[in-house]
Amino acid sequence: MTVLSFNVMGLPAPQGSKRHVGHGVMIESSKKVAPWREAVKWAAIKQCGSRGPLDGPLAMRVVFTLPKPKSARKGRWCPDRMPDLSKLVRSTEDALTDAGLWVDDARLVEVHARKVWPGHDKYALPAPGARIQVWTLEDVS
Repeated sequence: MTVLSFNVMGLPAPQGSKRHVGHGVMIESSKKVAPWREAVKWAAIKQCGSRGPLDGPLAMRVVFTLPKPKSARKGRWCPDRMPDLSKLVRSTEDALTDAGLWVDDARLVEVHARKVWPGHDKYALPAPGARIQVWTLEDVS
């Protein structure tokens, strides 16, 4: 089993809506997506080096550490508001594809993801970013 594990520092950004700018061209609505995808891409390239892309059934665990807003009440222990977790995963998967970590993100058959605040989870980073683990799965049938 191959296991890759690395941290990405930066503000996780959701990849969601796109807008049409004419002539069949679509651009990402959020300006935060590009810096996040670049941070993920380069962290993956640094970790994986010249290793070829992973192929076959894969699993991924990602823990997004988001900044805790000043408006969060004391009883709120997790970031249960925007951004959407699935959209954070989408931007991260696409960045890992751009990095050449795997042949295609369609190879993912299992994904574990969550959003946390710094210091509120044992997997939380001290500042915004993400802990990412990707591993190959073996046939267990």
